[in-house]
Amino acid sequence: MKELVLIYLILVNVVAFSFMGVDKNRAQKNKWRIPEARLWFFAWIGGSLGSIIGMRIFHHKTKHQLFRLGMPVLLILQLALIFYLIYRT
Repeated sequence: MKELVLIYLILVNVVAFSFMGVDKNRAQKNKWRIPEARLWFFAWIGGSLGSIIGMRIFHHKTKHQLFRLGMPVLLILQLALIFYLIYRT
C-alpha cells in the first residue's frame, strides 16, 4: 500500500512540475495557457512539491503572492497529513 501511495505522489508531482514548465513556455509564446485552477488542482491532490520546484526552476508564478505563499503552506499541510497517517498507530 505504501508503495502505491509513493508511486502516486511521484506521478502527481511530475505532472504538477511539468504543467508549470508547459504553462511558462506557453506564456512566453502568447499561446493558450493552463488555467490556474488546474495548476492548483494538481497541487492540492499531492503535487505541491512538484509545483514549488517548477515555480523555482521555470521562474513561473513567482510574482503571484497566492502561489508564492500558498504552495509552501499547502506542502506543509500535506506533509503533516502524511506523517499523521504514517505514525498514527
